[in-house]
Amino acid sequence: MTTTYTPPRTRTSARSPARGPAVRAEPVLALIGLGVVAVLALWWRNTPAVAGLDGWLTGAARITGLLAAYAMAVLLALMARVPALERGVGTDRLTRWHAMGGRYVVGLVVAHALLVIWGYAFADQVSVVDETATMLLSFPDVLKATVALLLLVATGVISARAARRRLRYETWYHLHFYTYLAAWLAFGHQLETGAEFTGDPVARAAWYALYLGVAALIVWYRFLAPVRLSLRHRLRVAAVVPEAPGVVSVHVTGRDLGRLHAEPGQFFRWRFLTRGLWWSANPYSLSAPPGGGALRFTVKALGDHSAALARLRPGTRVFAEGPYGALTGRLRRRRQVLLIAGGVGITPLRALFESLPGDVTLLYRAREEADLVFRNELEQIATARGARLHYSTGRRGGAGPFDPAVLAHLVPGLRDHDVYVCGPPGMTRAAMAGLRAAGVPARRIHHESFEF
Repeated sequence: MTTTYTPPRTRTSARSPARGPAVRAEPVLALIGLGVVAVLALWWRNTPAVAGLDGWLTGAARITGLLAAYAMAVLLALMARVPALERGVGTDRLTRWHAMGGRYVVGLVVAHALLVIWGYAFADQVSVVDETATMLLSFPDVLKATVALLLLVATGVISARAARRRLRYETWYHLHFYTYLAAWLAFGHQLETGAEFTGDPVARAAWYALYLGVAALIVWYRFLAPVRLSLRHRLRVAAVVPEAPGVVSVHVTGRDLGRLHAEPGQFFRWRFLTRGLWWSANPYSLSAPPGGGALRFTVKALGDHSAALARLRPGTRVFAEGPYGALTGRLRRRRQVLLIAGGVGITPLRALFESLPGDVTLLYRAREEADLVFRNELEQIATARGARLHYSTGRRGGAGPFDPAVLAHLVPGLRDHDVYVCGPPGMTRAAMAGLRAAGVPARRIHHESFEF
């Protein structure tokens, strides 16, 4: 069932979003591609000739090893939480790149191991089993590389969708720290035995610069910057307010919060210094435009961590990382904007609904009317700025509000809108398919996933 809230004919201007440094996706991909070319050139420079099957096999092993090590450094850099990347490319897209790249890394590392064993076995005229045993028992650096291989394969297994569903977010998150150990072991193995590095100081210096540069980014942005932010701003829980069944808003206050340069639509990773919560930093979106010396985020109890937030006490110290995410006003190119929210996906879009300039329409999908979070606030915002507000409730079935004809009826001139989508994966896919069928270009459909 779809209902429409019609506000009185009054209008106020929304605030323009804050601006800050950002890097777009295209230059990042171009830079990564140039790195791949440089890695292949490094192999070519140190390979005067390839002869015989063993030469081709070991040559292929060297290429796959170099590409795997380079890709591992790139993946770590993408997830180092560099603000310019987070604002420009967006956490959602970076995470997808990381997941896709992780599959390539595991494949390249496995191919490297098999090719090098096969190549050496052919050269030594022994069986693959005998060659494997010789390499493991005779070369300490190979043992380190084997540990790195096993760690990477294990990380790939726990990141598979079927396994990911069975793990708590916190468990999955902390197991990923073993990739740092895998990268360190692989780095040492490559410098000790890689033909491209053993006699080439320039290549060694470049490889050191790559890995030490990525390590510096990780140490600063993932560890030191959050501590610096929290010490500077002295964040504390001010209040915990129920919003709907199983949904609470946490209000956080602190000093000089304007220096965070947070934008509506972004999120922080929040760590609460209280028993049972201090060891985990979980991502939650701002549910109101930042301002007035306070930040607000809203959470639905979907797991142990989110359920525990309802029991937070005012005064609890908070460590925060961010702001992150690119689902902000900087994506808007058209004056007309449609926001499509599902369930607790309303949180970043509620902040955008209040702050985006122009002609804004919000379509909010929930299973039941009781699940509509911020209903009073949304109607007050719609009244204040003369925006359109549609609710869609009911069980799933058919295309519902995301049928192209329904969307076109609810939102006149839909093809000329920028569209922001945030909600559960199934709803997001249905909404995006309906929008494309209704003629909205893909470049004007912006979305962010809950699945980190």
